[in-house]
Amino acid sequence: MLCFPFRCLALLACGATLVSAQEKPLAITGAQIIPIAGEPIARGVLVVQHGKILAVGSADTVKIPAGADVLDATGKVLMPGLVDSHSHIGSGTGGDGSSPIQPDVRVLDSFDARDSSIRKARAGGITTANVMPGSGHLISGQTLYLKLREARVIDDLLIKLPDGSFAGGLKMANGTNSIRTAPFPGTRAKSAALVREHYVKAQEYREKIKRAAGDAEKLPPRDLALEELVEVLDGKRIVQHHSHRADDLLTVLRISKEFGYKVVLHHLSEGWKVAAEIAAAGVGCSVIMVDSPGGKLEARELDWSTPVALEKAGALVGFHTDDPVTDSRLFLRSAAFAVRAGMTRRGALAAVTLANAKLLGLEKRVGSLEAGKDADFIILSGDPLSTYTHVEQTWIEGRKSFDRSRPEDRLHAVGGPGAGNPQRAHLCCFTSAWDLIAAANGANQ
Repeated sequence: MLCFPFRCLALLACGATLVSAQEKPLAITGAQIIPIAGEPIARGVLVVQHGKILAVGSADTVKIPAGADVLDATGKVLMPGLVDSHSHIGSGTGGDGSSPIQPDVRVLDSFDARDSSIRKARAGGITTANVMPGSGHLISGQTLYLKLREARVIDDLLIKLPDGSFAGGLKMANGTNSIRTAPFPGTRAKSAALVREHYVKAQEYREKIKRAAGDAEKLPPRDLALEELVEVLDGKRIVQHHSHRADDLLTVLRISKEFGYKVVLHHLSEGWKVAAEIAAAGVGCSVIMVDSPGGKLEARELDWSTPVALEKAGALVGFHTDDPVTDSRLFLRSAAFAVRAGMTRRGALAAVTLANAKLLGLEKRVGSLEAGKDADFIILSGDPLSTYTHVEQTWIEGRKSFDRSRPEDRLHAVGGPGAGNPQRAHLCCFTSAWDLIAAANGANQ
């Protein structure tokens, strides 16, 4: 990689700062803390070290460790990093037109870790995201749960599970998106039939493996698609299911109950019509709050009352951006829209943090400010539901990943020339190719 001496020194200095920030405790003091897991703390203290939260509480109850770095955040608001339960940042792709059911496809194999949309999401305070393939298939592939750290390659973003595998779900969809000409289904009923058919095959595949009892000669030929569906049946992977109309939502509930797998409903344009049924099924919901509905007939009765109805019914409610459908930089406004419609403030703030973490099965690591959890947090200029509030800083695992005061970060927060350039972060000291040449000439003299 092309590297000029002064640029390399700057990178080394930055890296040294990050390492030291991890080695030494960091205490953020003076801010109003919204821990999500408890009541707001008027003048709180958050202590982090080695990427984890050591303590959170009031100034009277939290002792700052000796030798800790202290960041005075008086007048600011501090809350957990936002969790986006449905996003398309990173330019990832899923299945193609060869089949409506492609569970073996992995977003992992198409994600661009240097895509500028990731920096845009950090500018909005998003620290964890479920990155999905599209919804044009009944099953379009495996999703990825990512930490939006500074990254060179996709491995830098992966969330690893205890068994060493990476965290993710399975994207499914129904409704009009997957209805096309053959080999795709032509009706809603055929869509459901195809899904059932493949889960039955997965059950049979699992049974053959069980009966083989490790005997290689008796094992069925390896099938990557069925392997993935077996993971769903065994509860190792959560289905993240695109669905809009009330009847489609009930079909998702019916099939998931039939095969016993865990599912999260996404979008729920008509969720307000069947909130009681969703809550009774114990199924979590990831709602999109769109301020200008349109684009497809099945979403014509989208209503901001959906999260309100679901909350009152007792369902778990999260929000998502579906970026680029809604902008990652403005994710907090989804919570504001919901409060405007009648949702509780507590529920709305949880819907962009802890509730979403639960929808992804990551609540033990992210979503709230509690000792032992990952040190993912954001510092805001004011109330998180105010249109005047900005995300000033985003921290991921104890490292500052976004700072609005830095010109290169502010560019991705507000937009402008260069904001969509994936190389911008790596060429932040220069404004053009001519500057690069001039800098190189100067460095060689």
